[in-house]
Amino acid sequence: MKAHRDFLSILDFSSAELDGLFVLAEHIRAKRYTRKPLAGKALAMIFMKSSTRTRVSFEVGAYDLGGHALFLSPRDIQLGRGEPIRDMARVLTRMSDGIMIRAYAHADVEELARYADVPVINGLTDLSHPCQILADLLTVRQFLGSYKGKRIAWIGDGNNMAHSWIEAAQRLDFSLRLACPEGYEPDPVVLEIARAEGADITLVRDPREAVRDAHVVNTDVWASMGQEDESNERIKVFDGFMVDDALMSFADPDAIFLHCLPAHRGEEVSESVLEGPQSRVWAEAENRLHIQKAIMAVLMGDEKLESHMAKPAKKPAKKPAKKPAKKPVKKPVKKPVKKAVKKAVKKAVKKAVKKAVKRPAKKSVRKPAKKGAKRR
Repeated sequence: MKAHRDFLSILDFSSAELDGLFVLAEHIRAKRYTRKPLAGKALAMIFMKSSTRTRVSFEVGAYDLGGHALFLSPRDIQLGRGEPIRDMARVLTRMSDGIMIRAYAHADVEELARYADVPVINGLTDLSHPCQILADLLTVRQFLGSYKGKRIAWIGDGNNMAHSWIEAAQRLDFSLRLACPEGYEPDPVVLEIARAEGADITLVRDPREAVRDAHVVNTDVWASMGQEDESNERIKVFDGFMVDDALMSFADPDAIFLHCLPAHRGEEVSESVLEGPQSRVWAEAENRLHIQKAIMAVLMGDEKLESHMAKPAKKPAKKPAKKPAKKPVKKPVKKPVKKAVKKAVKKAVKKAVKKAVKRPAKKSVRKPAKKGAKRR
């Protein structure tokens, strides 16, 4: 089988890859992405928990990318009658090109990924909700320009949403402050792993302390799916944790409010905040579509994530050290000689030499002796 990768947790992508996913999702949202990487491919969608946004966004997203999505609930497949997950994984591998699962136990998703030979995407588990948090961060980029250096406040239960926020803080450059009632904190293992990696995370009891100067305020229902029987008890425990106008007044003046939906107005959020000018929940819901299309394009459609990632700045090449310049050797400066004098000297020397060469040597001539002179 062809090598593949899964998306079960935000930690499955590096910070650079997450930024690349956001860039791709932004191209998709702006309709600048026209490829059909899922053409001729099928996505099997397993829903052990019902959903609105997860189902619609994955089904529409697969269609937009040229593919086809199959909705599978426990009532529709043998999983509801006790078929082992590992068996279903190997069957779906031979009939589809990717699997999205929305389940209760995170261990079920991990087992599915272990036996499947196609990409597996975590649509939600009791431990984490990575697709939603990536949609939230895409919304932060959309309205605040960037998540880098921002302060994000989580108000409420330390649930799967809180866990995925913690993992996001472990990968990305923002500070996270969580306000949770005692006994409803996030999983300490998830929290400690993130802190050990250097994540800037603070856990407090007072929602006002978490929201103070925050750029993003985020919450979720107090009783998640499967916790309906705890609803009345949780309403008492979470008293004072509703995000209302009074609490939002502690945040940065330009702060935005997020909620993964569905929302219980009057419990975790007031009507005035949910429908108010700082609310970005509808854009947040739409961004589920765009970020999940980016995820499917990369995992199922072989979209090259590297082409959307920021290229690291090249280090300037080191120039070789310049050798100290040699001092020029000074040539002795000749004193100028007047041309006329020089010429005259040269001429006189030449003439003297010429004369010495041409003049014949004089022979000594004896004068005739005078008559009457005595010879000796």
